[in-house]
Amino acid sequence: MTVNFQYVNVDVSETLSAFAEEKLRKLFDRYEFLISATVHFKQEEHQHDSGKICSMELSLPGPRIYAISNENNYEVAVRETISDLERQLKKRKQVYKTY
Repeated sequence: MTVNFQYVNVDVSETLSAFAEEKLRKLFDRYEFLISATVHFKQEEHQHDSGKICSMELSLPGPRIYAISNENNYEVAVRETISDLERQLKKRKQVYKTY
Protein backbone atom coordinates (compact mmCIF):
# COMPACT_ATOMS: atom_id res chain seq x y z
CA MET A 1 0.00 0.00 0.00
CA THR A 2 1.48 3.31 -1.11
CA VAL A 3 -0.06 6.52 0.25
CA ASN A 4 1.21 9.97 -0.71
CA PHE A 5 0.17 12.95 1.42
CA GLN A 6 0.14 16.57 0.30
CA TYR A 7 -0.67 19.53 2.54
CA VAL A 8 -1.78 22.80 0.94
CA ASN A 9 -1.95 25.86 3.24
CA VAL A 10 -1.88 23.46 6.21
CA ASP A 11 0.91 22.44 8.59
CA VAL A 12 2.04 18.83 8.20
CA SER A 13 0.40 16.64 10.84
CA GLU A 14 1.66 13.15 11.63
CA THR A 15 -1.52 12.28 13.57
CA LEU A 16 -3.74 13.33 10.66
CA SER A 17 -1.59 11.30 8.26
CA ALA A 18 -1.78 8.27 10.57
CA PHE A 19 -5.57 8.64 10.90
CA ALA A 20 -6.07 8.80 7.13
CA GLU A 21 -3.69 5.91 6.53
CA GLU A 22 -5.54 3.78 9.10
CA LYS A 23 -8.85 4.42 7.32
CA LEU A 24 -7.28 3.72 3.91
CA ARG A 25 -5.73 0.47 5.17
CA LYS A 26 -9.25 -0.91 5.66
CA LEU A 27 -10.06 -0.17 2.02
CA PHE A 28 -6.79 -1.70 0.80
CA ASP A 29 -7.48 -4.85 2.85
CA ARG A 30 -11.03 -5.18 1.53
CA TYR A 31 -10.27 -4.40 -2.14
CA GLU A 32 -7.15 -6.24 -3.25
CA PHE A 33 -7.02 -4.56 -6.68
CA LEU A 34 -6.05 -1.14 -5.23
CA ILE A 35 -2.56 0.05 -6.11
CA SER A 36 -1.95 3.39 -4.38
CA ALA A 37 -3.62 6.48 -2.94
CA THR A 38 -2.96 10.21 -3.03
CA VAL A 39 -4.39 12.33 -0.21
CA HIS A 40 -4.61 16.15 -0.29
CA PHE A 41 -5.40 18.24 2.77
CA LYS A 42 -6.26 21.85 2.02
CA GLN A 43 -7.41 24.85 4.05
CA GLU A 44 -9.84 27.17 2.28
CA GLU A 45 -9.24 30.65 3.69
CA HIS A 46 -12.54 32.23 2.62
CA GLN A 47 -14.79 29.78 4.47
CA HIS A 48 -14.61 30.12 8.23
CA ASP A 49 -17.36 27.61 9.16
CA SER A 50 -16.00 24.79 7.06
CA GLY A 51 -13.07 25.01 4.69
CA LYS A 52 -11.19 21.88 5.78
CA ILE A 53 -10.93 20.01 2.49
CA CYS A 54 -9.80 16.41 2.08
CA SER A 55 -9.50 14.90 -1.39
CA MET A 56 -8.38 11.37 -2.19
CA GLU A 57 -7.52 9.67 -5.44
CA LEU A 58 -7.16 5.90 -5.68
CA SER A 59 -5.14 4.17 -8.38
CA LEU A 60 -6.49 0.86 -9.60
CA PRO A 61 -6.86 -0.95 -12.92
CA GLY A 62 -9.02 1.17 -15.19
CA PRO A 63 -9.99 4.77 -14.46
CA ARG A 64 -8.92 6.28 -11.16
CA ILE A 65 -11.45 6.92 -8.41
CA TYR A 66 -11.64 10.40 -6.87
CA ALA A 67 -13.61 11.87 -3.96
CA ILE A 68 -13.52 15.19 -2.11
CA SER A 69 -15.26 16.58 0.95
CA ASN A 70 -15.38 19.98 2.64
CA GLU A 71 -16.14 19.89 6.37
CA ASN A 72 -15.39 21.87 9.53
CA ASN A 73 -12.93 19.22 10.80
CA TYR A 74 -10.28 17.19 8.94
CA GLU A 75 -11.23 13.91 10.66
CA VAL A 76 -14.85 14.29 9.55
CA ALA A 77 -13.67 15.18 6.04
CA VAL A 78 -11.51 12.02 5.91
CA ARG A 79 -14.43 9.82 7.03
CA GLU A 80 -16.78 11.39 4.50
CA THR A 81 -14.27 11.02 1.67
CA ILE A 82 -13.59 7.37 2.58
CA SER A 83 -17.31 6.58 2.58
CA ASP A 84 -17.66 8.17 -0.88
CA LEU A 85 -14.71 6.12 -2.15
CA GLU A 86 -16.13 2.94 -0.67
CA ARG A 87 -19.42 3.50 -2.46
CA GLN A 88 -17.55 3.87 -5.76
CA LEU A 89 -15.39 0.82 -5.04
CA LYS A 90 -18.46 -1.36 -4.43
CA LYS A 91 -19.73 -0.43 -7.88
CA ARG A 92 -16.31 -1.08 -9.42
CA LYS A 93 -15.99 -4.47 -7.71
CA GLN A 94 -19.13 -5.63 -9.50
CA VAL A 95 -17.25 -5.12 -12.78
CA TYR A 96 -14.35 -7.32 -11.62
CA LYS A 97 -16.58 -10.16 -10.40
CA THR A 98 -16.19 -13.38 -12.35
CA TYR A 99 -19.33 -15.32 -13.09
